[in-house]
Amino acid sequence: MATPKDLAERSAPLLPPGSQVRHAFICQTAPNFAFFVVNWATGLTMFWITYRCVAVTQDAIYVLNSDKLSGGAKPTSIAGTLPLSTQLGPVSGRWGQITLLGERAWVKHRFQTEVTAADSEAGFTYGPS
Repeated sequence: MATPKDLAERSAPLLPPGSQVRHAFICQTAPNFAFFVVNWATGLTMFWITYRCVAVTQDAIYVLNSDKLSGGAKPTSIAGTLPLSTQLGPVSGRWGQITLLGERAWVKHRFQTEVTAADSEAGFTYGPS
């Protein structure tokens, strides 16, 4: 099971020289959440689900493509870059929903503290829900 520290180390070679990963997390994209339920039960939708690793550095947010079999834990290339001022959350629940590069993505609960911390550093705060 990859930790944010593991993800930061695996992302570093793909990022511009001098980048320091401050936060890293895995997310998954699919047309809708039902694809995850079907995939969990049968594995039949695996090819429609995209796994991403997100690395937040001091300069930008990098959305990285990841190997499907790694579940997002082994980034392979940069899918896109977002300004550091991009708000990622808020996220909550077992699977929190965010938008990255125009796609809906879901973040497991165990990585949601990374999303909240990145948003906090960028100056975004969330009130009580």
